[in-house]
Amino acid sequence: MKLIVDLKDRQYPIWIERKALYHIDEIINTHRKIAIIHDDAIPSKWIEIVKEQCENCVIFSFPEGENSKCFEQYQYLLQQCIDHHLSRKDAIIAIGGGVTGDLAGFVASTYMRGIDFYNIPTTILSQVDSSVGGKVAIDMGSYKNIVGSFYQPKGVLIDPDVLSTLSIRQQHNGLVEALKMGLILDENLVCEFEKEQLDIEAIITRSIDLKRQVVQEDEKENSLRKILNFGHTIGHAIEGAYGLDTYYHGECVAMGMLFFIEDKELKNRVLKIYDKLSLPAVPDYDVDTLMEFISHDKKGTQNVISIISVAKAGSYSIEEMNYEQIRLKLLRGAYEESNRK
Repeated sequence: MKLIVDLKDRQYPIWIERKALYHIDEIINTHRKIAIIHDDAIPSKWIEIVKEQCENCVIFSFPEGENSKCFEQYQYLLQQCIDHHLSRKDAIIAIGGGVTGDLAGFVASTYMRGIDFYNIPTTILSQVDSSVGGKVAIDMGSYKNIVGSFYQPKGVLIDPDVLSTLSIRQQHNGLVEALKMGLILDENLVCEFEKEQLDIEAIITRSIDLKRQVVQEDEKENSLRKILNFGHTIGHAIEGAYGLDTYYHGECVAMGMLFFIEDKELKNRVLKIYDKLSLPAVPDYDVDTLMEFISHDKKGTQNVISIISVAKAGSYSIEEMNYEQIRLKLLRGAYEESNRK
């Protein structure tokens, strides 16, 4: 399947197809110098398949994990681009998960004021969410994505077959972002999660199509695109407080969504899906610690943050909440979790 992200001044394709990795030349001009950027945990066979299709290829790797989304690795990759004489006519291909796409995309957006960038996401999390939309960034300290830009790829290639090398936990972690899309935009997608057998390819396709439509309407998060932050305000705070050695990103987003699902029946449906995906429960958090991270949330303006709430599956509301209101949500959430346990 081919989807088109149609923006005001440009467009780019998203290919969703099994074995698509074997014919990347359908969306990428490989008759130039190509820099493949990946982390050191990506199975080498995926790198080799892409490398063999490129006439002139250089490969840059970096250590696996969120900690690599930092100035040190950003500078290292820029230096590699300089040392290998990449020009404005050349391109960068990211092969990996969200960290790779964010980091490689940020390098592409700033090297020589921007060179062509292609994304080949290899995790469910990046396939259903971060590979499309043009958000590229690095972290600074424990503050996620605080330094970055909007830089759209020239194309995205999604091959569900690459998911075969992921652990079950990583697969379930990524599916949370697809569930998020269903909760805010499409109840039918939520229903897909309630079926006895999950159709992963159908979930990926529907989720990325919804993301595509939102990005087309609001590329730089001035209005509608804010809804994609559902669950992320508190989720990012939990992620910052506990670290990715404890919880994965999607698991933290799953926790964050629970605070803003207003209907008890819907929350129970979602909790059953969480059980099905073996997602961890919300930990016994310290409210002040989470508020410290939330106060540095880049989505905030002055003393308020745009918060997305869901009262009915497939719908949403946007509310400007001040920090005291969010604190009360955390206090109430802690009480509810203690009762549930």
